[in-house]
Amino acid sequence: MELRKSSRRQARIKMALQGPAGSGKTYSSLLIAKGLVNGEFEKVAVIDSEKGSSNLYANLGNYNVVTLDSFSPETYIQAIELCEKEGMEVIIIDSITHAWEFLLEYHGSLSGNSFTNWNKITPRQRAFMDKILSSKPHIIATMRTKQDYVLNHKDGKYVPEKVGLKAVQRDGVEYEFTLILDLDIKHYATSSKDRTGLFMDRPEFKITPGVGKQLYDWCYSGVDLEEMAEQIKNCTTQKQLNDLYAKSSNFKGELNQEFVQQQDTIKNRNFINLQNHSKNGTTSN
Repeated sequence: MELRKSSRRQARIKMALQGPAGSGKTYSSLLIAKGLVNGEFEKVAVIDSEKGSSNLYANLGNYNVVTLDSFSPETYIQAIELCEKEGMEVIIIDSITHAWEFLLEYHGSLSGNSFTNWNKITPRQRAFMDKILSSKPHIIATMRTKQDYVLNHKDGKYVPEKVGLKAVQRDGVEYEFTLILDLDIKHYATSSKDRTGLFMDRPEFKITPGVGKQLYDWCYSGVDLEEMAEQIKNCTTQKQLNDLYAKSSNFKGELNQEFVQQQDTIKNRNFINLQNHSKNGTTSN
């Protein structure tokens, strides 16, 4: 356990676009992706569960498409792994609503106690969301919404009242994402959750590639741990390693293994050099 100063690492955005059918979730996702990759669409993949709707926007650029033949969480995970293997920098999952509907249908088909049967659903949903959150590429997930209602007591009776749109996904899924943008039927966006601070309390706006560029700048404004790990590997003396260790005090936990490995490498290299000197008669006792 260690107390350290807070500092922000470089990140990959894990965001969701939610809205009713026809609100432009697919198109908006592609525009954001375009900004994230500076127009290099060959680094973007769409995992398509919307009957090929992503192909409607092929005029935007040469992005990649994976069409799902099953909506099980495991199939989505396989598709994400395929995109990772092919070096995609942005993965659009259009949409994750189908994965939840698949699980609901599966739950309804199970016999026995409905409550305990959720034990067969929750781990599959959790594995799917964990894959999204741990994936190295940027992730843009879309979710279909429906009108949500609550019952309010008025004049001695309960009356349903609209309270806004609710995503067709498991309750609480919004906590998983760094950013959620809500799209209306006129294709305007507002933010219902924003840990980036870029869009919260901002008036409704149209999504453009500039939104992706803003997210790119936010993601890469932190410390690059991969670059720091590479600097550790390039250290050739114990002094260089010690100096770098002192400069990276806020990241010792994440980089501890790299420091230990490089320290061992330097020690082994020095030991081998000492043996060679001894064999060549350059070291006397």
